Amino acid sequence: MTNELKEIAKALVAPGKGILAADESSGTIEKRFKTINVPSTEENRRAYRELLFTSAGANDHVSGVILFDETLRQKAKDGSPFPQLLNKLGVVPGIKVDKGTKPLAGFPNEVVTEGLDGLRERFAEYHKLGARFSKWRAVISIAAGIPTDYCISANAHALARYAALSQEAGIVPVVEPEVLMDGTNTIEECYDVTTRVLKTVFNELYGHRVDFYGMLLKPNMVIAGKGCPKQATTQEVAGGTLCCLKNCVPAAVPGVVFLSGGQSAAQATANLNAMNAMGGGPWQLSFSYGRALQDAALKTWKGEAANVVSAQKAYVHRAKLCGAARYGKYTDAMEKAA
Repeated sequence: MTNELKEIAKALVAPGKGILAADESSGTIEKRFKTINVPSTEENRRAYRELLFTSAGANDHVSGVILFDETLRQKAKDGSPFPQLLNKLGVVPGIKVDKGTKPLAGFPNEVVTEGLDGLRERFAEYHKLGARFSKWRAVISIAAGIPTDYCISANAHALARYAALSQEAGIVPVVEPEVLMDGTNTIEECYDVTTRVLKTVFNELYGHRVDFYGMLLKPNMVIAGKGCPKQATTQEVAGGTLCCLKNCVPAAVPGVVFLSGGQSAAQATANLNAMNAMGGGPWQLSFSYGRALQDAALKTWKGEAANVVSAQKAYVHRAKLCGAARYGKYTDAMEKAA
């Protein structure tokens, strides 16, 4: 089983490819659909996901797709279950398994991710349904007096327990400790907090006997908060992120698949590109983007069947740019060459 996990992890970070995060919860996808005035019905959600999954040429740049529980059980118009459809295209189906964040009792303004109860049984079912990798997201905020050591420790412990259960089920865990960029913090503060978080996470993963070769890391980039007066340049973000990763992430981990975390699509692509242009590290540096891959497609689609082909072209174009960033070959000019 360990060799199988290693092979899946390597396939997910194959050169030029990355992961599409299409695992929006019911509440999140409803917010996305509201921006284009489309009701969030099960059929609309299914149709939108099928639009993405069947985009011709997307599988040249997308190695895997993270699905929500509902989506894993849905079918394409031709009756093919989505995991089967993705497999035929050479794309690995994945599953989001956490149950979201809840307030951390006794620690104001901090949260912990829930979903460990019954997870072993859910993993067994998800494996039968075709999922071969999974994702669990922890959320860390930067503000006055936070994050506390206890918040970091509680979330790291949950991430490690999840990862161990995932590997036990023959499913590659994608470990996502996200330090949010919503605050007023400087890039230096983000560096310090991200370092604390990653060191704690890997200590917990090691203690839980998680095989580093059979997992992926999905971290935030080291970046200034949105409310910080001094925003960092692309080179500063890339340099700071690489320095942080080299200080914290074991070389045994096959790949780092960044989240976009509120960055624009162009910004997330440019930052990833700069890191790879700088020479990267001992791991593959890739992407696991949600909004940064989907926004153009969603706005083009608008819930109308007549717009499906145009929306697919917008999605494939974005995926192609992210694929170029994997080689450090993305340029601003490519943004306009749809």
